[in-house]
Amino acid sequence: MLPAGSQPVRDTAVLSGQVPSGHVDALDGVRALAAVAVLVFHVAIESAAALRDNFFSSLLARGDVAVPIFFALSGLLLYRPYARAALLGERPPDTRVYLIKRALRILPAYWLVVAVAMALWAGPHLGDVKTWLQLLLLGQTYEIHPWWFGLGPRGLAQMWSLCVEAAFYVLLPLVAAALAAYARRGGPGLDTRARRLLTGVAVLAASSFAWALITYFPVYRPYLNTWLPRAWVFFAVGMALAVVSEWARRETGENGPAHRFVRAVGASAGSFLLVAALAYAVAASPLTGTRFSGVDGVWADLSELALYATVAAGLVTPAALLPAEGSAYGRFLSSRVMRFLGRVSYGVFLWQFVALYLWYDFTQQQAWSGNFVGNLVVVGALTLLLATLTHRYVEEPARHLARLATSSRKGTRKGTPTGTETGTGTAAAAPRP
Repeated sequence: MLPAGSQPVRDTAVLSGQVPSGHVDALDGVRALAAVAVLVFHVAIESAAALRDNFFSSLLARGDVAVPIFFALSGLLLYRPYARAALLGERPPDTRVYLIKRALRILPAYWLVVAVAMALWAGPHLGDVKTWLQLLLLGQTYEIHPWWFGLGPRGLAQMWSLCVEAAFYVLLPLVAAALAAYARRGGPGLDTRARRLLTGVAVLAASSFAWALITYFPVYRPYLNTWLPRAWVFFAVGMALAVVSEWARRETGENGPAHRFVRAVGASAGSFLLVAALAYAVAASPLTGTRFSGVDGVWADLSELALYATVAAGLVTPAALLPAEGSAYGRFLSSRVMRFLGRVSYGVFLWQFVALYLWYDFTQQQAWSGNFVGNLVVVGALTLLLATLTHRYVEEPARHLARLATSSRKGTRKGTPTGTETGTGTAAAAPRP
């Protein structure tokens, strides 16, 4: 069990409502937890450990909760400079700089994995230009009748979540502009603008539930589950935290609403983790419907949105708003091992299916043939090795290139975010099954 820090926090920074600024190591730790969870989830599915009729299998089957956690992190880290600009009445980040950094953060390593997976398992389709364009431009989820089975070509099934991330990246400047315009209409007051931003973010979150209904009625269209609108509620969790954190940093006095909220989090960090654990347990129970529902799964879908958003909020909120030394949870997340896993988490996401299928091909295992623990150890080790090498020789050079490509425009506009804020550093990993 993770250290929960359930006792009231006595750190003076926490009690005063002080919010961490700049790079937050604890968020790397949250990312590491999610990366491990999604790897365990995929191995559990492939080995059938998540398909058995017992509660432990149900818990494994809900490992895809890592997806909302990653989306919440993206919402927090990428929307934060936009929230700051909206609250202070400044110009937003430079869209060109932002998009260049986003592209160089995710595409080089992703393209490498696409090339490897296609070369290994998609022989008959190597000459298919349409397939290559779809994959390289992260558009495969919009192919309603693909030639592949499931969510993507062999070794690339998890990349549908990266398509959702990419859609969020592209739309974020527009969404942020709309939210800022709505906030400005309330006047120049900091509190008023913050409340209006939170109202707009809440509307985004609610749109996911409307989208879920559209997915099932009048007929079930499963491909809509892999599009951005369904995930807005998860991004909104992080966006709301971005607003609160920037609000608290600029609020005068220590008795404003943002400071009071931060102090409440500091006094009950363990309660947030307990709520997350309970929401996860409920999601794994029969109360939310079958684990792998078909056309009658609208209740399961709606409850999953609410419960997964709760899990994400419970795990990310204490890490985002509290100094790392303020709780056992923060200290655990900020440990050297967790920070390392957070740094290489994008590679863990990218390589896990390639590693899994290479191992299965080498051992001539069939899907759903068991040996969950043994497969997890080997696949985990191979994935971590590939992720570490990719981080060192692909991601880091790409990040350096992004700095060079945007240095001439850096600081030319008020509100332009730093590398950490735009996710060119470790903030950018976005694994999802």
